[in-house]
Amino acid sequence: MNLAEQFTALDNLLHDTRQYWQCTAFDFDQLPWPELEQALTALDDQQVADLDSDQPALYQFISPYVPVINDLAALCELPQALVTRTEYPFWISNGIKGRKFTQLQDFVASLGQAPTLPVLEWCAGKGHLGRMLAYNQAPEVHSIELQQHLCEQGQHSAQQQGLAMRFSQADVLVDEVTGYFKPRQHAVALHACGALHQTFMNCAVSAQTQKISLSPCCYHLFTDNDYQAMSELARLSKLKLTHRDLKLALQETVTAPSRVDKIRRTEVQWRLGFDALRKTLTGEQHYVRVPSVNKAIFSDSFKAFCAWAANKKSLSLPQYIDYDYFLAKGEMRKKVTERIELVRHVFRRAIEVWLVLDRALYLQQQGYQVTVQTFCEKHLTPRNILIQATVKDRKEMS
Repeated sequence: MNLAEQFTALDNLLHDTRQYWQCTAFDFDQLPWPELEQALTALDDQQVADLDSDQPALYQFISPYVPVINDLAALCELPQALVTRTEYPFWISNGIKGRKFTQLQDFVASLGQAPTLPVLEWCAGKGHLGRMLAYNQAPEVHSIELQQHLCEQGQHSAQQQGLAMRFSQADVLVDEVTGYFKPRQHAVALHACGALHQTFMNCAVSAQTQKISLSPCCYHLFTDNDYQAMSELARLSKLKLTHRDLKLALQETVTAPSRVDKIRRTEVQWRLGFDALRKTLTGEQHYVRVPSVNKAIFSDSFKAFCAWAANKKSLSLPQYIDYDYFLAKGEMRKKVTERIELVRHVFRRAIEVWLVLDRALYLQQQGYQVTVQTFCEKHLTPRNILIQATVKDRKEMS
């Protein structure tokens, strides 16, 4: 099927199953789906964790209870770019951690033939991607970055290494940046977040930039809470997405270190335990969010966390509280929350593919020939989708 057909089928499936993913786990004291309750309750915590890290197994587990899931994997399937990694000298990889460097290698290899157009590198950081493209004989690389000190470091490295690069400092959401985009150019953006990559796309389209390559990330950042679709087809969708839904697309992650995972579990338990305490004291039944806090607090005591959280919520705590009781309540609710999140995670890749196809269809509308592929394996980064667009009927000039 073409991109529009894939989007329409995925859109219909997501709309028909929204009761399973368009919800907030912390709002529930018990599982909200009777048809799944027995199967989810039978899972121990390790089985939940194992399913959460194995998307095909998760589809298989849920599909007997939600049969349309059988179609979900196929609708989320994207072709994989043919990648032959270029070997680079050590000075190109200097300062880039191993997994990140392999991501960059695969991204560059997925762009196809050696660059012949000048390159515009968007949200460039120190210009690691641009340096690799310059090493591959791009005529020129112009790197745009917000932070001046990163521009200076990137420019210094490029000069030391004899690479044809220049940097411009810009806040791309505020400054006038359309002048950076040219018709005869290849504009690239690797993991620019939310409105950053949408601005990139809009500017490139306005300039009729010959070739566009981007891998989107963090779709909710710098955007309105209510998602504003880019393509005509997505604007016709019955789905109404919010930041909460867009964040779901990002919840497939490379396995965190055990220490980080332990802190995350403690945080969930303590927040839910405090919520149970708050409900008991106030008589309120809805979940109230407590602000983010330095993770060091979760190495202290549950009592100290409750005191901090109560202060943030202007709640006076009585002198005598059975903290062990509310900690146990938090653990019980955590088990419910994790199982609700497990069901929501069935749809995390589907939400991301929906968002990517919205962007691809927008570029098609603007007269581009578009492909959507994966450029690396998920263990390198789950944000591994590459959109490539070329202006139709324009021959590349040498």
